Amino acid sequence: MDRRSFLLSAGSLPAAPYLKRLSGLSAPEQVYIRFDNSGRLWTIGNRLVERTVCFDTQGLATRSWKHKVTGTDFMRQPFTGEPNEKYESGDEFSFQANDLKVSGHSARDRTQLQLLDSTTKAAAPEGKTLQILLRMTALPLDISVSYSVYANHPVIRKALAIRNRGSQAVVLSHMVIEDLPIRAGPPKDQVVFASYGVLPREIFFTGRAEDCLIVQKNAKTSEGMAILNEAPGWTKRTDLTGWGKGISVGYDTDIFPFERKLNPGEAFTTAGSSVAFFIQDDGFHDPHWVIPTYASEVLQKKGGGFRSPWFGNTWEPFFQNYDERDVAKVLPIAAGLGLDIFTLDTGWSNDYAENELNPEKFRAGFAGIRSQFDKNHMGLGLWAPLVVVSQESKVYKEHPEWTVHDYEGKEKTAEFPGPHDRVMCLDSPYRQVAADRLNDLIERQNAKYLKIDLTTVFNAYGEAPGCHAKGHYHDNWAQSLIGIYEGIRFVTGEIYAKHPDVLLDLTFELWGQKHIIDYGLLAAGDLDWMSNVDDQSNYSAGPLQARTLLYQRAMAIPADTMLIGNLRATTPNIEEHFATAMASAPVLLGDLRKLTPGQVHWYRTKIDWFKDLRSVVPLNQGFFTLGSWRQPNRSDWDGYARLSRAGEGVLVLFRNQCSLERAHVVLPAFPSGVFSLRSVLIDRPVRQVHGSEIMQGTDFEFENLHAVQIFEIRKAGA
Repeated sequence: MDRRSFLLSAGSLPAAPYLKRLSGLSAPEQVYIRFDNSGRLWTIGNRLVERTVCFDTQGLATRSWKHKVTGTDFMRQPFTGEPNEKYESGDEFSFQANDLKVSGHSARDRTQLQLLDSTTKAAAPEGKTLQILLRMTALPLDISVSYSVYANHPVIRKALAIRNRGSQAVVLSHMVIEDLPIRAGPPKDQVVFASYGVLPREIFFTGRAEDCLIVQKNAKTSEGMAILNEAPGWTKRTDLTGWGKGISVGYDTDIFPFERKLNPGEAFTTAGSSVAFFIQDDGFHDPHWVIPTYASEVLQKKGGGFRSPWFGNTWEPFFQNYDERDVAKVLPIAAGLGLDIFTLDTGWSNDYAENELNPEKFRAGFAGIRSQFDKNHMGLGLWAPLVVVSQESKVYKEHPEWTVHDYEGKEKTAEFPGPHDRVMCLDSPYRQVAADRLNDLIERQNAKYLKIDLTTVFNAYGEAPGCHAKGHYHDNWAQSLIGIYEGIRFVTGEIYAKHPDVLLDLTFELWGQKHIIDYGLLAAGDLDWMSNVDDQSNYSAGPLQARTLLYQRAMAIPADTMLIGNLRATTPNIEEHFATAMASAPVLLGDLRKLTPGQVHWYRTKIDWFKDLRSVVPLNQGFFTLGSWRQPNRSDWDGYARLSRAGEGVLVLFRNQCSLERAHVVLPAFPSGVFSLRSVLIDRPVRQVHGSEIMQGTDFEFENLHAVQIFEIRKAGA
């Protein structure tokens, strides 16, 4: 492969395959990459953001990074406040190759980088990517650094690709994608929010598994930056350095350390790092617009046009104890509710890692199942383990050497469903077998959705992580961690190549932490069954806990990717359950046979209304939390708004056991204009309101007969 081919293939960030590829931009200079005459200085930008990068005797460096809305250069924010304060450029990027530190600041590290080439290419949706190819002299490595910018997003996204052009393997570690003294203001003015960008933290902070988004804001100006780390699961690490000095975005170095062997001729492309600028409470520059729009349009697998189906599932109350008679009775009711896909959760298969139905439960086989689904016009969803296999399965009998081994060298057994099942390693040839099996399952049964489940890297309930086996693709335990996440991405890539329209759900157990979801998961799959909340009775905290999980993640993560089980359609209050479910990727469980005909009809009319609304209103563009959203509870009201940038969408208020007669709602970043509000539950217009009223704050009265208020917001006259 020549250097230009490497630059164009290995060094670019992947785009959502379902978006139309660009033959050109929709408007001149909507995004731009400009070269100076020397070919050593580049400017990447759009109408909102601009970054200037240069290559000189010191190496590769960012000279400026401006938020064009305000003119603020985040690379030139003071640190000490001294009159002659000098501004450093940082490392730009860094990693360790064998025992040698490599960084963009090559003069300081004495690794000597040569500039070989630079080029541009289109990036979907509506973007461009600059790729700069560097060559090391101390080791036979080529490094492609890519910078991407997208129309109408105040974001620059960056990634690295490293190719081994030598004859010996090189081990990469301590991988940092973005290393800059970039900050929202002097340290005394900084405030920081981690854990999906909502939990206050100290300004000298290390973000890990649940910190895919960290927000740093200038408390005086309300201007700030959101730092998005796209590394998967437990491998991510984002450092806010030196009590407000700068940022370091990359992979972990200590608890779950990144280590990657690069064989001769092999290239490794890192995850992306994105930095988004915002101004809180300032129209569409507010982070509740900026981040949901960017995450859904650029990072979400199927793009901003994705609308999650309505799901049903057998897990509760049937667990594994259901058969063809139960399915035949439940399916017509699920169809009557307006659900789109019904999933047979664990319990349908004869053996894990095999695609055959349990013959005692399903005597008519898959032909009988498919006929039931076809008759009810329902899409078939199937639960499938990825690496947990039965001891009786063909793959385990033929290749026991592919199992995960613990630090004592023993085969790893699964905590669920039992000690006779083994855990296979995705950083081994097993990954191809797993991909082939799931492709066969989808093709033969015409499955529309797979819930891919159970432990992979390590179990969410405390099993030791990684693999210590010999003879796999990894040389040691540390290499297995990123290798297994790469194995997940390999499997889903193989599936999408053959079945691009299928929906793949990578559950929290598979990703390795309770309630986890991040941008690495969204790069590998479409959805995440994020939790199993308890909702067995009206005394359970089901809807409250589902909203807690949702509210704390919804600014960072596209709502349509979060499947929050296990809300039951049968648990009172059904209004609260419906209103909670429609806030994310909607899933309803429970024994649907217990619903009355009136309740089925109620659900159907409300689900049809919601489908009609979101077919014409892009609800992915803004998510706003209201009331006591940080910790929803029975004594206070909470709520949310899902909105398009036109100001249309839904506003939902949960009264809980609050004694107030009305809720005072403030959406300081709401657009201007006149809007009509309609109550969905009582099916009548409520009033017209100006956008300025919503921005400044307006009251909504609670209806005594309804625990929930659902308002459809549309432009007046729409």
